[in-house]
Amino acid sequence: MDIPVMRCLAERQGDVLVLTMDYPARRNALAMPLRKQLEDALEAASDDGTRAVVLTGAGGHFCSGGDISGMDVKGPYDGRERMRRTHRLINLMAFGNLPIVAAVEGFCVGAGLSMACIADTIVAAETAKLGAGFGKIGLMADLGLPHTLPHRVGPAKARQILLYHKQYTAAEAAAMDLVDEVVPEGQALAVALERAHFLAKQAPAAMALTRQMLATGLHEALETERHFQASLFTTQDFHEGRAAFLGKRQPVFKGL
Repeated sequence: MDIPVMRCLAERQGDVLVLTMDYPARRNALAMPLRKQLEDALEAASDDGTRAVVLTGAGGHFCSGGDISGMDVKGPYDGRERMRRTHRLINLMAFGNLPIVAAVEGFCVGAGLSMACIADTIVAAETAKLGAGFGKIGLMADLGLPHTLPHRVGPAKARQILLYHKQYTAAEAAAMDLVDEVVPEGQALAVALERAHFLAKQAPAAMALTRQMLATGLHEALETERHFQASLFTTQDFHEGRAAFLGKRQPVFKGL
């Protein structure tokens, strides 16, 4: 049986590290092994002279969300452990010393949107599609998105994005400050590299401490998220949402 490709590609371009999520079978869905590879790459980058990071996806997409096929959570402990492991990556991205630029092509939804919103700058191709959609499978937004999204677009707009599952074009996202720059299709990585090389030339300590100040409150938000999401993993509605997604049908939620 063929084993699907699931990897994080790391390529140095001067003092900028390009990390590419490559999981073509699921449009770069953020499976747990891929999260661990991203974490390992960022940990290594903090000690190898890297000054900035570009995060992107292979195959014309940024990230299609969490890998729902792998969300086989057995109980509340499994859910809490899953969130603890994931939060190691989010804390490293948010509180680490390296500025991060997201280069978004194609789908950037669910956990993909969470990852983009942790970045300092989001460069999106004009054909990109962005959205949350966690509620479609009976979960709440995670990976820090309930904290980072309101900081980007304001609480009122964040509420609409999180509750209604709409996917937004890059132009719509830019109009609400969900993305910072819109570029022609296929150019997101090149422009993101330009932004990252600029950030790499800034004073590292000032850059790091500025980022940490801007992330104030995220630790507390992640701890709350960990408890809430772990509880949702145990609900019948989540199992119905997951089964409906995998079966390509509409879920029937019963509040259980």
